[in-house]
Amino acid sequence: MKKFALVTGASGGIGQAISLKLAEEGYSLYLHYNQNRQAVDKLLESLVEFGGEYMPIQANLAEKEGYKKVAEHIFSLDAIVHNSGSPQYGLLTELTENETETLMNLHVTAPLLLTKELLPKLLSKGCGNIVVISSIWGQTGAACEVAYSTAKGAQIAFVKALGKEVALNGIRVNAVAPGAVQTAMLNDFTEEELEAVKCEIPMGRLALPDDIANSVSFLLSDKAAYITGQVLAVNGGWYT
Repeated sequence: MKKFALVTGASGGIGQAISLKLAEEGYSLYLHYNQNRQAVDKLLESLVEFGGEYMPIQANLAEKEGYKKVAEHIFSLDAIVHNSGSPQYGLLTELTENETETLMNLHVTAPLLLTKELLPKLLSKGCGNIVVISSIWGQTGAACEVAYSTAKGAQIAFVKALGKEVALNGIRVNAVAPGAVQTAMLNDFTEEELEAVKCEIPMGRLALPDDIANSVSFLLSDKAAYITGQVLAVNGGWYT
């Protein structure tokens, strides 16, 4: 029987790695993206060899009802990977209301309401998995990323609460909290800044998208059958 997973933010570096890993493991996929259709088309080409069903879904999850556009395309479902996100840098005193609303919609409101819409599909099966890609900053906070840290911390609270609520229904809810990952999200950093970050990380390197994908794979697997409401920190020892 086919397994279906929704991956939001599938066009980004981490989303692509997660999608490839899950397709390799036999999942058919709903591939959400917002603007980067070219990246999704390239991803679809790479997925052909795995022989599953792969459906791209365009929606802006930063918009108030963007999550509904995703939900209406979902039929059979076994797993949700909430991966959509974008950084927000700057002092709190410089933050605008529009930036705050966009950030919270994308990272908090959309995942919560999208899960609410899709949860009956998992409940009807009596099993399922939800994984949220949070951040090291949701665990410890970062200066000049106060709003982003707040949103990522809210994701962790969501995971812990929902994990308790649906545990008896056979549904597990967990988070992966990456540190610095080698993706386009770091494109604004200079080489010197990236080297400085690497020097702070005990393992001496940035995470690769595959490091995050492998963690998601583990949490979705039967090897994690007794794990729910947890945050798996994938940060090279940067924060413990």
